[in-house]
Amino acid sequence: MDYKKYRSVRALRRGNGKRPSGQRGVAAVEFAIVLPILLLVLFATVELGIALYDKAVITNASREGARAGVVLKSPKPTSTDVQTVVTNYTSSYLLTFGTKSPPSVTTTGAQGTFGQPLSVTVTYRYTGLGLGRALSAFTGPVTLSATTVMNNE
Repeated sequence: MDYKKYRSVRALRRGNGKRPSGQRGVAAVEFAIVLPILLLVLFATVELGIALYDKAVITNASREGARAGVVLKSPKPTSTDVQTVVTNYTSSYLLTFGTKSPPSVTTTGAQGTFGQPLSVTVTYRYTGLGLGRALSAFTGPVTLSATTVMNNE
Protein backbone atom coordinates (compact mmCIF):
# COMPACT_ATOMS: atom_id res chain seq x y z
CA MET A 1 0.00 0.00 0.00
CA ASP A 2 1.27 3.45 -0.89
CA TYR A 3 1.68 5.25 2.44
CA LYS A 4 1.89 8.77 0.86
CA LYS A 5 -1.41 8.35 -0.95
CA TYR A 6 -3.04 7.03 2.23
CA ARG A 7 -1.69 9.94 4.20
CA SER A 8 -3.02 12.53 1.67
CA VAL A 9 -6.48 10.98 1.68
CA ARG A 10 -6.50 11.13 5.47
CA ALA A 11 -5.31 14.73 5.29
CA LEU A 12 -8.15 15.58 2.89
CA ARG A 13 -10.65 14.05 5.27
CA ARG A 14 -9.24 16.15 8.10
CA GLY A 15 -9.82 19.24 5.94
CA ASN A 16 -6.35 20.70 5.50
CA GLY A 17 -7.17 21.50 1.84
CA LYS A 18 -4.74 19.13 0.13
CA ARG A 19 -6.25 16.95 -2.58
CA PRO A 20 -4.89 13.75 -4.00
CA SER A 21 -3.14 14.46 -7.30
CA GLY A 22 -5.71 12.47 -9.34
CA GLN A 23 -8.65 14.60 -8.15
CA ARG A 24 -7.70 17.99 -9.56
CA GLY A 25 -10.35 19.57 -11.79
CA VAL A 26 -13.05 16.99 -11.06
CA ALA A 27 -15.51 19.62 -9.83
CA ALA A 28 -15.04 21.68 -13.00
CA VAL A 29 -15.68 18.65 -15.22
CA GLU A 30 -18.76 17.65 -13.24
CA PHE A 31 -20.08 21.21 -13.43
CA ALA A 32 -19.50 21.26 -17.21
CA ILE A 33 -21.51 18.06 -17.53
CA VAL A 34 -24.40 19.19 -15.31
CA LEU A 35 -24.63 22.84 -16.48
CA PRO A 36 -26.44 22.17 -19.81
CA ILE A 37 -29.04 20.06 -18.03
CA LEU A 38 -29.62 22.75 -15.41
CA LEU A 39 -29.95 25.44 -18.09
CA LEU A 40 -32.39 23.29 -20.05
CA VAL A 41 -34.56 22.84 -16.96
CA LEU A 42 -34.41 26.58 -16.21
CA PHE A 43 -35.36 27.66 -19.74
CA ALA A 44 -38.07 25.01 -20.00
CA THR A 45 -39.59 26.33 -16.76
CA VAL A 46 -39.57 29.89 -18.10
CA GLU A 47 -41.04 28.76 -21.42
CA LEU A 48 -43.84 26.82 -19.72
CA GLY A 49 -44.61 29.80 -17.48
CA ILE A 50 -44.95 32.11 -20.48
CA ALA A 51 -47.18 29.61 -22.30
CA LEU A 52 -49.45 29.27 -19.26
CA TYR A 53 -49.60 33.06 -18.91
CA ASP A 54 -50.62 33.44 -22.56
CA LYS A 55 -53.25 30.71 -22.10
CA ALA A 56 -54.70 32.67 -19.16
CA VAL A 57 -54.71 35.86 -21.25
CA ILE A 58 -56.66 34.32 -24.14
CA THR A 59 -59.09 32.72 -21.66
CA ASN A 60 -59.73 36.13 -20.10
CA ALA A 61 -59.99 37.71 -23.56
CA SER A 62 -62.70 35.23 -24.55
CA ARG A 63 -64.58 36.03 -21.33
CA GLU A 64 -64.28 39.77 -21.95
CA GLY A 65 -65.54 39.34 -25.51
CA ALA A 66 -68.46 37.16 -24.46
CA ARG A 67 -69.41 39.57 -21.69
CA ALA A 68 -69.29 42.50 -24.10
CA GLY A 69 -71.51 40.59 -26.52
CA VAL A 70 -74.26 39.57 -24.08
CA VAL A 71 -74.81 42.77 -22.13
CA LEU A 72 -78.20 44.38 -22.41
CA LYS A 73 -77.82 47.41 -24.64
CA SER A 74 -79.38 48.74 -27.78
CA PRO A 75 -78.32 48.02 -30.46
CA LYS A 76 -76.82 44.62 -29.56
CA PRO A 77 -73.06 44.32 -30.17
CA THR A 78 -72.11 42.67 -33.46
CA SER A 79 -69.50 39.98 -34.07
CA THR A 80 -67.10 42.70 -35.14
CA ASP A 81 -67.62 44.54 -31.84
CA VAL A 82 -66.88 41.35 -29.88
CA GLN A 83 -63.77 40.67 -31.98
CA THR A 84 -62.56 44.22 -31.37
CA VAL A 85 -62.90 43.78 -27.60
CA VAL A 86 -60.90 40.52 -27.74
CA THR A 87 -58.22 41.97 -30.03
CA ASN A 88 -57.77 45.05 -27.82
CA TYR A 89 -57.45 42.86 -24.72
CA THR A 90 -54.90 40.50 -26.24
CA SER A 91 -52.83 43.27 -27.80
CA SER A 92 -52.38 44.75 -24.33
CA TYR A 93 -51.56 41.57 -22.39
CA LEU A 94 -50.15 38.80 -24.62
CA LEU A 95 -46.40 38.15 -24.41
CA THR A 96 -45.26 37.79 -28.02
CA PHE A 97 -41.49 38.54 -27.91
CA GLY A 98 -41.27 40.37 -31.21
CA THR A 99 -43.55 38.15 -33.31
CA LYS A 100 -46.87 39.94 -33.52
CA SER A 101 -49.40 37.32 -34.54
CA PRO A 102 -52.89 38.37 -33.51
CA PRO A 103 -55.22 35.64 -32.29
CA SER A 104 -58.16 34.53 -34.38
CA VAL A 105 -61.60 35.13 -32.90
CA THR A 106 -64.74 33.17 -33.80
CA THR A 107 -68.18 34.15 -32.51
CA THR A 108 -71.49 32.36 -32.87
CA GLY A 109 -74.82 33.68 -31.68
CA ALA A 110 -73.97 37.39 -31.72
CA GLN A 111 -76.93 39.79 -31.56
CA GLY A 112 -79.09 37.02 -30.14
CA THR A 113 -82.24 37.46 -28.15
CA PHE A 114 -82.70 36.94 -24.42
CA GLY A 115 -81.46 33.53 -23.25
CA GLN A 116 -79.71 32.53 -26.47
CA PRO A 117 -76.07 31.52 -26.03
CA LEU A 118 -73.16 33.50 -27.40
CA SER A 119 -69.94 31.55 -27.95
CA VAL A 120 -66.55 33.26 -28.31
CA THR A 121 -63.52 31.16 -29.27
CA VAL A 122 -60.02 32.65 -29.24
CA THR A 123 -57.18 30.72 -30.91
CA TYR A 124 -53.55 31.82 -30.64
CA ARG A 125 -50.41 30.34 -32.19
CA TYR A 126 -47.73 30.33 -29.49
CA THR A 127 -44.17 30.79 -30.73
CA GLY A 128 -42.35 31.31 -27.45
CA LEU A 129 -38.68 31.93 -26.89
CA GLY A 130 -35.82 29.68 -27.98
CA LEU A 131 -37.18 26.37 -26.70
CA GLY A 132 -40.69 27.05 -28.00
CA ARG A 133 -39.37 27.71 -31.48
CA ALA A 134 -37.15 24.62 -31.37
CA LEU A 135 -40.10 22.52 -30.21
CA SER A 136 -42.28 23.98 -32.98
CA ALA A 137 -39.76 22.80 -35.57
CA PHE A 138 -40.32 19.18 -34.46
CA THR A 139 -43.98 19.12 -33.42
CA GLY A 140 -45.47 21.94 -35.45
CA PRO A 141 -46.94 25.12 -34.02
CA VAL A 142 -48.30 25.11 -30.48
CA THR A 143 -51.88 26.38 -30.60
CA LEU A 144 -53.61 27.73 -27.52
CA SER A 145 -57.39 27.97 -27.55
CA ALA A 146 -60.13 29.15 -25.19
CA THR A 147 -63.91 29.15 -25.56
CA THR A 148 -66.49 31.01 -23.46
CA VAL A 149 -70.26 30.55 -23.73
CA MET A 150 -72.68 33.02 -22.10
CA ASN A 151 -76.41 33.57 -22.45
CA ASN A 152 -77.68 36.87 -23.86
CA GLU A 153 -79.32 39.24 -21.41
